[in-house]
Amino acid sequence: MFAQEWIGGIAATLTTCSFIPQVWRVLQTRHTKDISLGMYILFTTGVALWLVYGIQLEAWPIIVANAITLLLAGIVLTLKLRFG
Repeated sequence: MFAQEWIGGIAATLTTCSFIPQVWRVLQTRHTKDISLGMYILFTTGVALWLVYGIQLEAWPIIVANAITLLLAGIVLTLKLRFG
């Protein structure tokens, strides 16, 4: 179980950190024209459901990664709705 949690933690870190450049870019430029609203609505909803799932399982890699990703995706989605 220890190795599985480390693998999950590393995977969660990598996939979560992949959103940082997108959020940074949108915050800097306020340019969201090329971002798909439908994709970000579906993605953010899916991440929220993953977070609920992780909480139900009490699985920390799922909880932490999806809480952070939900915040990052939520920022992009909010900016897309505001400036889109």
